[in-house]
Amino acid sequence: MCTPTLVRVRDQPTEEAPLSENAMSPTREDDAVLLFVGGPLDGRVDIRAARHGEPLPTITHVHLHDGPKVVHRYDLHPLTDSAGVYHLRSRHSG
Repeated sequence: MCTPTLVRVRDQPTEEAPLSENAMSPTREDDAVLLFVGGPLDGRVDIRAARHGEPLPTITHVHLHDGPKVVHRYDLHPLTDSAGVYHLRSRHSG
């Protein structure tokens, strides 16, 4: 398993995955860079502005479509004070 590398990139959208609105706004040193690994958000990089506080320990992503709703949970694994990786929680975890 390789360790993801987070590099602060300013105003450079990628073709592989669309960036969130937060990722396109100017960043400050105390903003958090967050990478998602696994599930439907795999590869997404999000910039959480410091004014919103610390990143949440768990994120729930709900996908609604014609069938039943699909719920994925991501758990935060901090790398530094300003960077972290949200890993998809396995279905067998609590």
